[in-house]
Amino acid sequence: MNHPTVRTVAEHLAAAGVHGRIVELAEPAPTADAAASQLGCEVGAIANSLIFDADGEPLLVLTSGAHRADTARLAAAVGAARVRRAKPEFVAQHTGQVIGGVAPVGHPEPVRTLVDNWLARYDEVWAAGGHAHTVFP
Repeated sequence: MNHPTVRTVAEHLAAAGVHGRIVELAEPAPTADAAASQLGCEVGAIANSLIFDADGEPLLVLTSGAHRADTARLAAAVGAARVRRAKPEFVAQHTGQVIGGVAPVGHPEPVRTLVDNWLARYDEVWAAGGHAHTVFP
C-alpha cells in the first residue's frame, strides 16, 4: 500500500534494522479478532497499539489482543492522576496516524510506551502498519 503513514512506518522499521514486511490486509481489521482471522494466527499474537491520554501526555500501550487495558492500572504504572482513551484528534496529533491503524512506530515524536508481557509468549506478533489495512510482524 502506497500510503504516507505506511511509508513512514516502513522507514522507521528500516532505520531500526527491522527488515520485515508490511502486509496489506484484504479487509480492514478494526479488532484483534478480525486481524487474527485474516492472518491465521491466535488473537493473543495481535499487538493492539492503543493510545491513551495520561494527564495530557500520549501513552502508547501495546497489549495482546487477548487482553484489555485497565486505565487505573496504567495510571498507577506511569504515575498519572488520570489515564483515559484518547480522542481521535489527540491520537492523530501525537502519532500522525488514525485510530484503527496506529503502529507502534512512525510517530512524529517518541511516545512513552508500555508493552504487555503476554506478547513474549509468541514467536511472531503482528502490529498495525500505520493504516487500518496494514500490519507487520
